Amino acid sequence: MIKPATWIAPAERGVFETAGTTAHRLASGPDGWVERLGDDVMISHKNDVALAELISGLEKWAQESGWFPSRVFTRFLPLKNDERISPILRTGDMTLPLTTVVTENGVRYGLDFAAGYSHGLFLDQRINRTQLRLLKPKRMLNTFAYTCSFTVVAGLVGAETLSVDLSKKSLDRGRQNLALNGISEAKHRFIADDAQELMPRLERKGERFDAIILDPPTFSRNDKGRLWQVEQHFEDLVNAALELAMPKCAILLSTNCTKLDTVVLERRSRQCAKIKRRAVDYLRLAPQVDFPSGHGSSTLWMMVR
Repeated sequence: MIKPATWIAPAERGVFETAGTTAHRLASGPDGWVERLGDDVMISHKNDVALAELISGLEKWAQESGWFPSRVFTRFLPLKNDERISPILRTGDMTLPLTTVVTENGVRYGLDFAAGYSHGLFLDQRINRTQLRLLKPKRMLNTFAYTCSFTVVAGLVGAETLSVDLSKKSLDRGRQNLALNGISEAKHRFIADDAQELMPRLERKGERFDAIILDPPTFSRNDKGRLWQVEQHFEDLVNAALELAMPKCAILLSTNCTKLDTVVLERRSRQCAKIKRRAVDYLRLAPQVDFPSGHGSSTLWMMVR
């Protein structure tokens, strides 16, 4: 028997909206989850049984909350990356654009349901985007930047940024996110490159940052065919970041790899700091109401002294 999904209390939707947030989880289960994305909903599922349970749960939750989505998209979660497909519109007006804009603490982000497997915003990073805004960095390096949500937040507090991602299309969407928030590109650079290969070159040029975002994929392959596996290459990434870190630099360590929980992240990054002779502390943030224990990325802030 499948353990049922955990749904947020209907009243939490009002709490999110009061905070200026229209993108958040509604439910999390062992074989799928449900996200509210503005006026729409995305159901991600590993199998048909989970999909049916989540659809039924959404109908019940909508009745209890009084909020009904305009459209419902579904997305299959395959075991292999090469089996990923774009979301499917299950219910709602097929003539509406497949792009939309959501808000998170008043910040605007563009989503595109037709762009591929991911719509454009990782909701579990909301708490870390909030923390970055509180840190108010002056110069930030955003590696594996995807659609540059951390860049937007840093830009809103006046930081200069460098966003790096293998995908030029993702970086272009990042530029659009800046524009959505009225942020000029004047202080923001975008480089389509392999972050692991670029970081040593930045160090040799004398580049330094007081905030660095490390949120790599579990697996990837660059344009030269080099395989990236976070479990094997995590220390390489942290070592490279420490070479670029100013005193008082905040480094976000984040991964979806189930073998790297926060305890492992701290242990392995402490070894890097020891090798690089950097003193560090760690900041763990409180769990989010819409991400029960065991759901979302493992994240930890490494605070360089």
